[in-house]
Amino acid sequence: MGAYILRRLLLMIPTIIGIMAISFTVIQFAPGGPVEQVIAQLTGQADGADQRLSGGGDAVQQFDDSGSRYRGAQGLDPELIAKLEKQFGFDKPPLTRFLEMMWNYSRFDFGESFFRNTSVLELIKEKLPVSASLGIWIMIFSYGISIPLGIRKAVKDGSTFDVWTSGAIIIGYAVPSFLFGILLIVLFAGGSFYDWFPLRGLVSDNFDQLPWWQKPLDYFWHLTLPLISLSLAAFATTTLLTKNSFIEEIKKQYVTTARAKGLNERKVLYGHVFRNAMLIIIASFPGAFISAFFTGSLLIENIFSLDGLGRLGYLSVVNRDYPIVFATLYIFSLLGLFVGLLSDLIYTWIDPRIDFERRDV
Repeated sequence: MGAYILRRLLLMIPTIIGIMAISFTVIQFAPGGPVEQVIAQLTGQADGADQRLSGGGDAVQQFDDSGSRYRGAQGLDPELIAKLEKQFGFDKPPLTRFLEMMWNYSRFDFGESFFRNTSVLELIKEKLPVSASLGIWIMIFSYGISIPLGIRKAVKDGSTFDVWTSGAIIIGYAVPSFLFGILLIVLFAGGSFYDWFPLRGLVSDNFDQLPWWQKPLDYFWHLTLPLISLSLAAFATTTLLTKNSFIEEIKKQYVTTARAKGLNERKVLYGHVFRNAMLIIIASFPGAFISAFFTGSLLIENIFSLDGLGRLGYLSVVNRDYPIVFATLYIFSLLGLFVGLLSDLIYTWIDPRIDFERRDV
């Protein structure tokens, strides 16, 4: 197992370099970089993304009539443009910038935001509690409800209960979380019917002045609608996965043998079937958690005005704040690679018969 872990760790290096290299290359040809953003502000134009000549990116040298490669730079001092390029690091060749970025990232030095005047790590720490709240509670609710429901559906496979709950789950899964979130706002957040829940923020403005016993209530009051919106997809997936896993195990020979020995159904189900059936569920938990933690809340954070990592990433892409874009990509990719390794290790911990040493990596 030690050799397998070492190989996986070593493979993470070229993998993360490849991810960052592809993303960095694409960014070079994306219109409306940070220099254009500043030029648009200086010239009073609405969007720096429209200032780049067609097909132009930071790596494409195209010039307008004034000799500048930025269309919106007419009339601006060339020295000012040069200072802007130096400020954002575009005075260096793309390969040099990429190598410097990867060297800094290998030491977890992510630099400062272009437009927020603070370090990227500080921004991530500031936004982390919101995304953490969503991710942690989604997993608690989805697993806490889905696993018992999935087991019940497996035991009652084909019954009226199974058919009706499957229909409800499929409908819930088919509805996009952001669309359901909008529906909840219309119904319960002062849209057109009831004004029962707040529309923005993780806590109330007077949270610090509330008594200690009211703070948890205020916290969950703000989280209710976002959690309901985000839980639909995770709830449906985990429930059906649990059901199918249990059905597959129930049909195996060792279950028939256990029943033949006189064991009651509860003992067979939870004493024999449960451990084997839950293998795939437990092993997939790290990946599901990371997915809900970092990627599942983008639209919901914007709809409910929650200032978390998803909203931070979205605004960074819109504003071409490349240090935040690349830092979050690097962190999330690295976490994803480690979570994949952790899932494999959980497999071997739950079922020692699984041996990745005998497999080609």
